[in-house]
Amino acid sequence: MAGSSKPSEKKQASLTSFFTPRVTINGLSQRQQLSSPSRPSESVSTPEPSKKRPLQENADKGNDAAKRAPKRAKSVLDEDDEDDSGPASKPISKPSSPGVSAHASSTAGDRTHRYAYDAPSRGSQGQDGGEDDEDEREAATVRKQKEALHKKFVKKLGHPDSMAMIRRRNGDAEGVAAEGDDADEDLEEEESPAPTKGKKKGAKTGKLTPMELQFLEIKRKHMDTVLIVEVGYKFRFFGEDARIAAKELSIVCIPGKFRYDEHPSEAHLDRFASASIPVHRLPVHAKRLVAAGHKVGVVRQIETAALKKAGDNRNAPFVRKLTNVYTKGTYIDETGELESNDSSGAPSGGYLLCLTESPAKGSGTDEKVDVGIVAVQPATGDIIYDCFEDGFMRREIETRLLHISPCEFLIVGELTKATDKLVQHLSGSSTNVFGDRSRVERVPKSKTMGAEASSHVTQFYAGKLRDSDENAAALLEKVLKLPESVTVCLSAMITHLTEYGLEHIFDLTKYFQSFSTRQHMLINGTTLESLEVYRNATDHSEKGSLLWALDKTHTRFGQRLLRKWIGRPLLDQRRLEERISAVEELLHSQSTVRADKLTGMLKSIRADLERSLIRIYYGKCTRPELLSTLQTLQKIAIEFSRVKTPADTGFKSTLLSEAISSLPAIGDIVTSYLDKINPEAAKKDDKYTFFREEEETDDITNHKLGIAAVEQDLDDHRKDAAKKLSKKTPVTYTTVAGIEYLIEVSNTDLKHVPASWAKISGTKKLSRFHTPEVIRLTTERDQHREALAAACDAAFKNLLRSIALDYQPLRDAVASLATLDCLLSLSQVASLPGYTKPTILPPTTPPTISISQGRHPIAEHTLPNGYIPFTTSLSSPSPLAQLITGPNMGGKSSYVRAVALLVLLAQIGSFVPAASMSLTLTDAIHTRMGAHDNLFAGESTFMVEVSETASILRTATPRSLIILDELGRGTSTHDGAAIAHAVLEHVVRETKCLTLFITHYQSLARVADGLGDGRIKNVHMRFRASHPDGDGEGEEEITFLYEVGEGVAHRSYGLNVARLARIPRKVLDVAATKSREMEDEIKVRRLQGAARLLGDVLRDDGSADQLDHLISSIEQL
Repeated sequence: MAGSSKPSEKKQASLTSFFTPRVTINGLSQRQQLSSPSRPSESVSTPEPSKKRPLQENADKGNDAAKRAPKRAKSVLDEDDEDDSGPASKPISKPSSPGVSAHASSTAGDRTHRYAYDAPSRGSQGQDGGEDDEDEREAATVRKQKEALHKKFVKKLGHPDSMAMIRRRNGDAEGVAAEGDDADEDLEEEESPAPTKGKKKGAKTGKLTPMELQFLEIKRKHMDTVLIVEVGYKFRFFGEDARIAAKELSIVCIPGKFRYDEHPSEAHLDRFASASIPVHRLPVHAKRLVAAGHKVGVVRQIETAALKKAGDNRNAPFVRKLTNVYTKGTYIDETGELESNDSSGAPSGGYLLCLTESPAKGSGTDEKVDVGIVAVQPATGDIIYDCFEDGFMRREIETRLLHISPCEFLIVGELTKATDKLVQHLSGSSTNVFGDRSRVERVPKSKTMGAEASSHVTQFYAGKLRDSDENAAALLEKVLKLPESVTVCLSAMITHLTEYGLEHIFDLTKYFQSFSTRQHMLINGTTLESLEVYRNATDHSEKGSLLWALDKTHTRFGQRLLRKWIGRPLLDQRRLEERISAVEELLHSQSTVRADKLTGMLKSIRADLERSLIRIYYGKCTRPELLSTLQTLQKIAIEFSRVKTPADTGFKSTLLSEAISSLPAIGDIVTSYLDKINPEAAKKDDKYTFFREEEETDDITNHKLGIAAVEQDLDDHRKDAAKKLSKKTPVTYTTVAGIEYLIEVSNTDLKHVPASWAKISGTKKLSRFHTPEVIRLTTERDQHREALAAACDAAFKNLLRSIALDYQPLRDAVASLATLDCLLSLSQVASLPGYTKPTILPPTTPPTISISQGRHPIAEHTLPNGYIPFTTSLSSPSPLAQLITGPNMGGKSSYVRAVALLVLLAQIGSFVPAASMSLTLTDAIHTRMGAHDNLFAGESTFMVEVSETASILRTATPRSLIILDELGRGTSTHDGAAIAHAVLEHVVRETKCLTLFITHYQSLARVADGLGDGRIKNVHMRFRASHPDGDGEGEEEITFLYEVGEGVAHRSYGLNVARLARIPRKVLDVAATKSREMEDEIKVRRLQGAARLLGDVLRDDGSADQLDHLISSIEQL
């Protein structure tokens, strides 16, 4: 019997997988339980006998239904479920005698009794005893199958398709209650102790592991953070974090729970979804996640294996803690800052910008808001703050955002709709002006936020005072004078950066500066875009911008400073002339030893010293980086060690001589730290021998001695081990698969090995052992090693802290290097052919711009045939403005942009592409160019046009330069011409600032004459019109000369551009006919008007006004 049943067991085992999903508790199929929801107790105690034939009656015939499984899978499952209810439920409801149960089991046979569910806690005592006897008879495989069936049922019970969920969806309250009762009974059954016999060690229990529970506790405190958890030799992601990591990092996500709450939809899952990365790839993957805009946290094990083994919590999971949090604006780590994504546009400035706003007055187009900002660049330590009032168009906010280019926003409180739209527009798209999607975080703002912020900031700096920081008193005084809105932002920023361990950036007083200090010209956002200062208008990349044309720097920190110089032209004439004279001296010194020495030194600097220093300041620098930074600084100091005073530099310029003379001062500081370091160990990142022996701390020395003593004991132990093995010579240790201090014993000599020796591994010929003494000593050595590693890390942190105290002089030296790099870059630009030194006129001179043979500084690099030069002059009182007309595509916009860029270059301190240029300092450059709408703000093309014009009229001063390109073209001819006329008259009569006004309204030429005194000068872009047939009839061909000439161009020749754009010939012919008809009609009207006017003048003997009007009409004809 037994022999014959074994093959059937194997066969049945292969079939059970098809039947198990439908097996249910208490012998009831789902269909039966659904039909009687209101009687849960009866279904357990007295189940109705099944009307179908019991399965046991068919046991001998082999259960034909199973053979038909492929054809009728569903019905077979239902039948089996119902058939199981008979024999499975009988032992539960009526405890029978051993004889009866034996008879039943023999009748049912092995094939059916394995489907019966029998929890050990149910039934009476007599039955329990019977089941125990049965358990002893059953093989381990049968018990495992029963547990598997029960586990699958429990999974099914929690599935969304379970009966409770179906009823809940249908709103069946009674059904839900009944199902709840059933579930309670099932839970009681599940909680009863399961039989332990045959249970595999480490089998899944259906619950989260202690480590996953530990992760869940940390995650619930940081739900907005993607957590990377250290687990042994890997870093792992769990749940939704794993899905994010798989998407961003292109790694595999193992399926499981994605949610962090106990949601019914995931009740059938017992593990979190997970993804993993190797330990050494953490910096790379963390950087990629941060660059994708995620907030990333690293959870590390904060105890080591050997120390844990010796501790009290050896059976608990490793203690883990959130040690680092990173976002785009705060990513500073051993591996450096985030690389900018050059393909997507201009790189962001790496600033974290905090913004708060409160309504000031007005509503609608008269709305005013008070705005406070604080921008921090953690990578360099720069802090910018500002407080200002902004209008309906939010031009001021836009200007600051475009200048600062933040990669992350922290918004305090609610923003107005207009500001919120602007922030979303500038940060929300991956092709935005900052080159990448910016992260936005919001924090609430209470009504008493102003007072709370002031108190918080005062306490923060008062704490520094207690720490006897000599700069803190001056800084506290400065901070207390800040406007309230700035203090609110500063408080929010301190709180925010504390989470990232970067709050002490606010100790760096020297780099705490206002955005709108009036030493600089403020170029607004519209002008930056129109003049293509930082990026071109075509594909928004740096190539083709002013920065691209001027950037000849050799270092990263020099490039950042040049970007600042370009965005903030100088208004201080003394500083500007110092800069120009420094560039001029470097230009004349080219190819001399002094200049070549500077260039060679800057080219040799590979590291980004500014960012390396700030990482040292934060304590996040690696050993190799620290060594290379200090050695680079030492090399620079030695290079100029002979320079004791500015006079020793050999340069006359104070800017150059002061920058160079500040470099040797850091030599002593850097050398004192380098003397403590072992360079070979630092290059290899070897923490144990990083410090030279005489510079090691007591802890490091003690642990090294401890390790040496243990190793000596291990060496001495070889003799004792040899005695035990009856050998005369000491045994030799071997290392196999990384396991050290193994004693090899031939298998023929195993009789000499004591029982206390632990066998580790072996081969056919020999066995390898650890003696108890070896185990004790290696454990002690491992503890010493881990304590030594901790002591080495602590000593390195202390070294970084001591260097951080000298941050200011080191940072000043790097700032001097950046200045030298920028000046050398500008001197290389000045050496290009056709560049000349601009003449800055005294402040008492009326506003003047005079350019001879000027060229466009960007276009001359990109055009294949060069740029045709222009000569122009604007001055107060006349000509104060130029009215520029000319054919379409004649070069009008290019000409006015070139004038503005030359002014900008001159005030940066650069030479300009012109034969000569003289100017007075301009306090602002305002532009209104191009046609574009602003759908985000709900503004039409013309609305944008007139709003920008309104902003210019409000902010322009007599020392501003205004450029207006085709104002009024967004509306009807009469309205557009009227607006253009009124604006031109206003800037000339009222504002009295230098203006370049492009128009296609030839009638505006009369304004020039009407104002008199030559305040407006008519100029046009020259061209040549000719008839290809030579008969004077038909269509004219236009040749653009791209030169500026005096007078008015009376036609714009739009049809010529249409022809160049390849509009169909048929359309062009119709347009040409209509154009001639309209011109003739207007000529007739004007002739009639002039005739009537002439008649009036002759009849009334004519007033002076009428006479002037008549002369103007005749001129137009």
